[in-house]
Amino acid sequence: MTTFRGTPIEGATVLVTGANRGLGLAFVQQAKLMGAAKIYAGVRNPDEVPAELRATGAHIVELDVTDPGLVDTAAAKCGDTTVVVNNAGLFTANRLIEADDEAAARAEMEVNYFGPLTMIRAFAPVLAARGGGSIVNVLSVAAIAPTAFMGGYSPAKAAALSLGGIARAELEPHGITVTSLIVGSVDTRMASHVQGHKENPLDIAATGLAAMQRGEWTCDTDFMAIDARARLARDPIRYERGLGKLLFAGELTTRS
Repeated sequence: MTTFRGTPIEGATVLVTGANRGLGLAFVQQAKLMGAAKIYAGVRNPDEVPAELRATGAHIVELDVTDPGLVDTAAAKCGDTTVVVNNAGLFTANRLIEADDEAAARAEMEVNYFGPLTMIRAFAPVLAARGGGSIVNVLSVAAIAPTAFMGGYSPAKAAALSLGGIARAELEPHGITVTSLIVGSVDTRMASHVQGHKENPLDIAATGLAAMQRGEWTCDTDFMAIDARARLARDPIRYERGLGKLLFAGELTTRS
């Protein structure tokens, strides 16, 4: 059996989507700490880049993962990329069935599933031309367990988890690894609805990049993700029902 290893971050050229804050910013900062030679920070509005991101020295790239034109332009400009971190995400805090319409669910699918798909299709030839590379998809516990209070976000992340497996099978012959990160509660704006302990984004980024370097297919990055996996293995129906009983967080739209 062939063993595939990921791409060492030291000396790599890393592109991170949704890099303007939260976990995306943490991936940029951690990649720098781990010795990345060059970092591209994908943001939707280059005119509104926070000081924390500018301080990393990352190259700012206009990038909206729902805009194929911008994705193709980024792939052309960032032709030396060896690691792609698909971090950009959208959580609208809407119900799935009881919502007024399907607009929120469609938006979440566009960003959380079709966004990574578009990025992978555009950057796979870039990585292959350099002899291979790695793709990291930032997912969620909601990808492995139907999470009722997260509405359309959960199905979109589940679809992205399946995407990672299919992309891996297609791309490994080209020397490209794909790692899917199952992330629990992180101290970011997107998780502002979550009560209790939240992980440091830098710790999640460090764990995720280390898993990519080892060539892991999936990685549970924190206690909540590990605990969720264990609870699902023991009693999936009870765990899913428990998630369904959690209070709905309210009308907050968060996108990175």
